[in-house]
Amino acid sequence: VSALAEPEQAFSLQGFGTLGMARTTSNDLEFVRDLSQPSGIKKEWDGRIDSVLGVQGGWHINKQLEVVVQSTIRYRYDRTYNPEITWAYVKYDPAPDLSLRAGRLGTEFFMMADSRWVGYSFLTVRPPGDYFWYLPFYSIHGVDAAYTLPIGENLLRLKAFYGNSDGKIPLADRQWDIKGSPMVGGFLEYQVSSWLIRASYANITFKHDLPIGGLVPAASAEYLSTKDKRTDYYSLGAVYDQGPWQLQLMLNHIEQGNNALESSDGGYVLAGYRIREVTPYLGYSWVRSVRRTSADPYISHVMADSHSDQKTSIVGMRWDVARNTAIKAQWDGVRGDPTSIFPYRNDPSSGRWSGKMDIYSLAVDFVF
Repeated sequence: VSALAEPEQAFSLQGFGTLGMARTTSNDLEFVRDLSQPSGIKKEWDGRIDSVLGVQGGWHINKQLEVVVQSTIRYRYDRTYNPEITWAYVKYDPAPDLSLRAGRLGTEFFMMADSRWVGYSFLTVRPPGDYFWYLPFYSIHGVDAAYTLPIGENLLRLKAFYGNSDGKIPLADRQWDIKGSPMVGGFLEYQVSSWLIRASYANITFKHDLPIGGLVPAASAEYLSTKDKRTDYYSLGAVYDQGPWQLQLMLNHIEQGNNALESSDGGYVLAGYRIREVTPYLGYSWVRSVRRTSADPYISHVMADSHSDQKTSIVGMRWDVARNTAIKAQWDGVRGDPTSIFPYRNDPSSGRWSGKMDIYSLAVDFVF
């Protein structure tokens, strides 16, 4: 929808959404989309983890100045569906090759991370979890700057950002407050022909400790402190899109600067082939964290909660049934070590968790 106020001014309104249902083959623990969700799905069909509705408004004040506000409704850390403002920023372009923004911004730790909830923009039902689920950060209060440099027929783009996190991460029946934690990062992106390649770096310095006070002895809690500890995120991504082929390769390394969480490596490869309106796709993702142990049983238990060691096979199909509407069906086959319990919900203390789970998903994605 667009209404012109005067020749240089324009207001736009657009939106996106997903109606999704998914189920697993295990009741031993709950599968979640990422760490921002307090509970997940089991053997019964459930619409919580993927369904979302978003609306975005933009006001082009003139050729250089724009105001953007985005709001979404989804399953939140506090088990509600309260609407939240995900973007609210002012964008200023002092030159054609330079863009500046300030306000509430989407996070871009990894390639495609800022559009994780716009299902229509993804080939798969959801972003591959082995790669993305370590990012419960969806927005910062801060600033960023992007510079684009033409190199022949190709483009080089540099972007840097700084801000404070806004949000909480659910852990069991408690919440880890990450509000006010400073984040800084940037990326270097090169577009050549039909390839887009990006190298990124970002870090966050947590402002608060994990919510384990009263659950472990004081000495153990101090050893597991995350306050003023930094976590570094490194990633490399490549996307190819031309003709019938869509290809993606993503790699990351997460270095934890605290004793509570395990550092990890992850990635995925994804290939899709368009046949008119239908695109079947295959993918493979993996994640493995560096195991930490301790003679202290309290410390050892907390460390074990962040352990991952699994691989996931992905088979699916996207059908662009109408303009701006896509129907997707997908199977994920998780095959991991029984100790790989991060970031699933519910503690499989019974020992029944085998590390094996299948996830079946159906979704309708749309934009308007």
